[in-house]
Amino acid sequence: MPMHTPPVLLDPLTNRGTAFTAEERERLDLVGRLPDAELTLDQQALRAYEQVQREPTDLAKFISLDQLHDRNEVLYYRLLSDHLAELLPIVYDPTVGAAIERYSHDYRRPRGVFLSIDRPQDVRRSFEALRLHRDEVDLVVVTDAEEILGIGDWGVQGVQISVGKLAAYTAAAGLHPARCLPVVLDVGTDNENLLNDPLYLGLRHSRVRGKRYDAFIETYLETVSELYPNALLHFEDFGPGNARRILETYGDRYRMFNDDMQGTGAITLAAALSALKITRVPFREQRLVVFGAGTAGVGIADQLRDAMVRDGLDSAEATRRVWLVDKQGLLVAGMPDLRDYQAPYARPTEEVKGWADGEIDLLTTVRHVYPTILIGTSTTPGAFDMDVVTAMAEHVERPVIFPLSNPTEKIEARPADLMAWTDGKVLTATGIPLDPVEHGGVRHVIGQANNALLYPGLGLGTVVSGAKRMTAGMLLAAAEAVAGQVDARAPGAPLLPPVANLRASSATVAVAVVQAAVEDKVATRRPDDLVQAVQDAMWQPVYGPLSEKEESP
Repeated sequence: MPMHTPPVLLDPLTNRGTAFTAEERERLDLVGRLPDAELTLDQQALRAYEQVQREPTDLAKFISLDQLHDRNEVLYYRLLSDHLAELLPIVYDPTVGAAIERYSHDYRRPRGVFLSIDRPQDVRRSFEALRLHRDEVDLVVVTDAEEILGIGDWGVQGVQISVGKLAAYTAAAGLHPARCLPVVLDVGTDNENLLNDPLYLGLRHSRVRGKRYDAFIETYLETVSELYPNALLHFEDFGPGNARRILETYGDRYRMFNDDMQGTGAITLAAALSALKITRVPFREQRLVVFGAGTAGVGIADQLRDAMVRDGLDSAEATRRVWLVDKQGLLVAGMPDLRDYQAPYARPTEEVKGWADGEIDLLTTVRHVYPTILIGTSTTPGAFDMDVVTAMAEHVERPVIFPLSNPTEKIEARPADLMAWTDGKVLTATGIPLDPVEHGGVRHVIGQANNALLYPGLGLGTVVSGAKRMTAGMLLAAAEAVAGQVDARAPGAPLLPPVANLRASSATVAVAVVQAAVEDKVATRRPDDLVQAVQDAMWQPVYGPLSEKEESP
């Protein structure tokens, strides 16, 4: 017979390894099952960090951390919390992209809920098998993996994006890991390499679209909201058309959030708010060019257009102050491949007559538009070249340029080049972490427009307030709370706060979000002391007393 292993060692939420005390070892039938030394959590975290540091590559570090996650969740989150700025890019973007590409070959143990479009009847059963009470789930992160980061369609392997997102929620904002669910909707894949890989773990057919896909989404939403009525339903890395359509169809009916649209837009708005404190040019006078008109790009356009409306413009005039450029050039009315969510921003053909023979490229657009803000979500490396940047700088004193694409090799421009081409006048933030840039005797710290600065606190605030739905006011409050944590007017100061202070930053964001939920009349809970309520809701990675439920098989 196989050797019996006590259940407390098998569950990563209860396993403490060498930190079990002598009394606990006696009570839990662990005598003789562990080395004699009793280590503290601090000592375990030191050893775990040394183990990760010895790994030769970022992907190897990801695997080491993933294995720790499978063994001991408290220690895993303690390690992340202690080294958040260093390890967040390992457990999430950008390293998680490489892990997703290798998922079927590096598969170790399942983590998450796997829902198949070929078996929609199993959706309820899959959740009920978790044996979680309706009040025991605060957050569900779901993906169908059609547009993973900058690497595209990865089918069922995209489950790692849901797992990584939840790790950030817990490490940055203290969402309890036992109250969070990662989910992947396996609707097939159009990735031929996966379909021809004998080890691929997902459905072996092309992506299902149309009515059958929509019915599966509706089944998922109805089921998860019925079983866990208090949970925030976070959507991640869906394809551009589906992402927007799902949010617009169901956003008023369910407590939903799409980070690619709303989170990316809100963190970019936060960076813009900081920049405008320096330029002192109000939002209603901005001219915005977005290069890359997918989910993220249009989401950013929406958020900044709404800021113009709040600053006095009507919706039509604000929309006219936004230009979108995509792979087919400047979006113009009547283009055959124009998506429905891009259409409101398409320029009238009369406006652009004579600009170019055929496609109107980015440089031509900049030369005609005189943008004050230029944003890149194109994944086209070097797209913001010297010609584009100098053309913009000719007509604006302090150009605001955000090359947000990631990973590193896909960024539209390097901050050092932007500084050189504008004589240090550029106001910039990037989508990847970069070292400071020295220019003109000033050390410029480059803020990272990392959604992790915003969505963990936004999620925490939603949970604390019990908000019935996500409102524009809550998103604005989150953006303003992020921008309010830095004084960008100081020489060389970043436009956004550092990721290293993420836990404190998330608490600040959460308080602002709760206040906004109350003001928008969607809160179901109104704590008397908001600051204390947020602090009380943040789970801490420490070893506490084990409950009888945790101790029992």
